Amino acid sequence: MVPELPSILPPARSSYQSAATSTAGSDNAVDAQITFPTIRSLRQGCWLVNFQPIGAPLVAYDGTMRVEANSGGRVASGDLYQRPTITLPPRPGYPSGATVLGPGPTPDGGIPILPLNKYRYYLSITKIVEGVTARDSLELGFQRWRYILPSSTNPNGSWANEGDFTANMMWIAAPVGYPSTGHYLEGDIKNPAGAVVGRLKMGWVSPYYRKASIEIDTVKGSERPLDNGANEDWHTIGSKIGWELTVFPSQDDIAETSGESWSDAELHSAMLKWRDRSNLDIEWRYHILAVWRIESTPRGIMYDSGATDSNKVAREGVGISSHWIPEKNFGLVNGKRWGGENAPYFRTAVHEIGHALGLLHNFNNQYFMDTSDQIARTGDLTPPKFPQNIKWDFAENDVRQLRHYSDIFVRPGGVPFAAASETTPPISQPDMEVEVPELEFEVEPLLAVVPLGAPARVTVKLTNNSDGPVRAPSNISLKSGFVTGYVVDASVTHRSFRPLVLTDDNPLEDLQPGESVTSALTLLRGLNGALFPSVGVHEITVKLTWPIGDALAAVSGKTTMMVTGPEDNRHAEAAHRILATPDTHLALVLGGDHLNEGIDAINAALGNRTLRPHFAAIEARRCAQGRKPLDLDTAEMLFKEKGVIMSNKEKSKLGNLINHER
Repeated sequence: MVPELPSILPPARSSYQSAATSTAGSDNAVDAQITFPTIRSLRQGCWLVNFQPIGAPLVAYDGTMRVEANSGGRVASGDLYQRPTITLPPRPGYPSGATVLGPGPTPDGGIPILPLNKYRYYLSITKIVEGVTARDSLELGFQRWRYILPSSTNPNGSWANEGDFTANMMWIAAPVGYPSTGHYLEGDIKNPAGAVVGRLKMGWVSPYYRKASIEIDTVKGSERPLDNGANEDWHTIGSKIGWELTVFPSQDDIAETSGESWSDAELHSAMLKWRDRSNLDIEWRYHILAVWRIESTPRGIMYDSGATDSNKVAREGVGISSHWIPEKNFGLVNGKRWGGENAPYFRTAVHEIGHALGLLHNFNNQYFMDTSDQIARTGDLTPPKFPQNIKWDFAENDVRQLRHYSDIFVRPGGVPFAAASETTPPISQPDMEVEVPELEFEVEPLLAVVPLGAPARVTVKLTNNSDGPVRAPSNISLKSGFVTGYVVDASVTHRSFRPLVLTDDNPLEDLQPGESVTSALTLLRGLNGALFPSVGVHEITVKLTWPIGDALAAVSGKTTMMVTGPEDNRHAEAAHRILATPDTHLALVLGGDHLNEGIDAINAALGNRTLRPHFAAIEARRCAQGRKPLDLDTAEMLFKEKGVIMSNKEKSKLGNLINHER
């Protein structure tokens, strides 16, 4: 069970209107002296909230409530964090010291940023005053969802609905420090049984819902993506979604590590090395690194999707390419350097930051979470051409999520990328998906049986069995963004997987009759940890979705694979290192030489005769591409080693890579 986003509460008749109606027909309505009541409303923006439970002097919760007013009514949501306690130094007569509640956030600080590890509750508001009221109180209703912190068996955390609560909130004068004395309320909270369980205080502090910072570093010669060259910049974009965004243009001379083209691992390593030091418990800061070119994608990438890397922070960093030049299919910027064109360059940066905020691709609408190639293709069909057809906003459903997702879904260091969409209504509803019977999607394992700790290598193939062309992805690898899936083990436990990195590049082409597109997937970990942590038969489902008009085309395929038990204690120890080390997956995907725990786990597998054949190609690729300096001798030795397990595509790409670097 998971919390849904709050519903729009439709406008209701205000108490002021009701009072006017009730006296309109009175005989003495004209002669009576009219006393106009004080008219109040619940102001749009961020409210600082405090909840003090009864009977728990050392427990208090602080947080925010976001109140949005729109044409459909009001939407409100909130988050609560447990306030830390402090142990005072020993005093005469009190040798052990005393434990007291620490100070809470102050209203003069505006929107509060609170420690991530103290996150406790999401509030979905179900009842709130609409419009204006002449009363001095309002009825507040909400569902309280308790967040269960992540653990080794529950890596993304989970939710428990504690029921429907109510509070009769009274308007009173705000304490010193609040920006508006008339926008402050207090009231007792009652649980589902009607018993008072605590006191709630809330005061308005900002017209924005949330706040964050964006740091921008560049290599020499790369532009900073600050605006679109017209009237849109980070401030205006933030204002549209209700976020107070502060931009910090930082270093502009980051040294290239191995030439103008950067690997995903180099981007991540550079972020850790060069970004300004920031405490994410007091500031939500996201990092953009602009480089000349990115090896894995033309324009941009959000490479920091999970809290599985060396700094254990999810969704913190993105990279963009300034020197990519589109040759065709990009409208008015064909043949032009990407960073020299403000509009598409800035749009790419906003798109990737959208991923860092937890948003998935949202196709066929020309808003920010659509991809540049899709927007450009739309411009080729219907004027104006790209980039004049960019819509400088987030789509409506993306805006709603940015305003009302739980804090842990949007803040850096929260849940891994795509976990939010797994635990809230999806961006595209299931009835928006359209089956494509003309297309056949096959999923086959490279090996039907693998030892415990080994990755699953799966080949996927999309074939057009119709008599005419069908618009479909030309790339069906995990990095394409079209591929998701899940694994079900013998105990019927589902473990899902999604791309670890997201790019602004999703090519669709006409798949001709009888033509096929193939790819090879290497599966090891997903949103719920290791995908194959136990012995037995596992069913692997791979799903492919892509936009067609206002809907999503969807095809899927299944296969099974057997995981065998440890052959001996050494195999068991090496498998444990692989399964228990999240960085192993990041080292597999990104490569590099900065993910020490992941590299050590892979080396442990290479040192075991059972697992070595399954990881030799992975280490060979890291030596030939991800690490600096390259170790081509080791890469070639591992590549040519007898019995190495790799798909045909893996073998071809790795062989070409080694020969090219030679």
